[in-house]
Amino acid sequence: MLRHIVLFSAKDPADIPAIRDGLSILRDIPHARLLEVAVNERHDALSDEPDVVVYGEFDDAEALAAYKAHPLYLESIRRVRPLRDMRLAVDYTVPAG
Repeated sequence: MLRHIVLFSAKDPADIPAIRDGLSILRDIPHARLLEVAVNERHDALSDEPDVVVYGEFDDAEALAAYKAHPLYLESIRRVRPLRDMRLAVDYTVPAG
């Protein structure tokens, strides 16, 4: 299984709901085992915190590639890119067992 985690920060905190909504359409893409979109509830005055998190689980790299090729993925980018500052993605394989 492959885990896909993407962290976003907003240029303007007022845009956090719009970023969440723009990312939420990703849940309608059929290639993920699980896909969650959430606003970060932890805030630390000593560091820059991401505002929105996307967490996904995929069977393999091919399923993740199909997810990224879906038209809703491109629509999500179109909605979110102008509003976000930082985007940091991590993909890793979960060992069996």
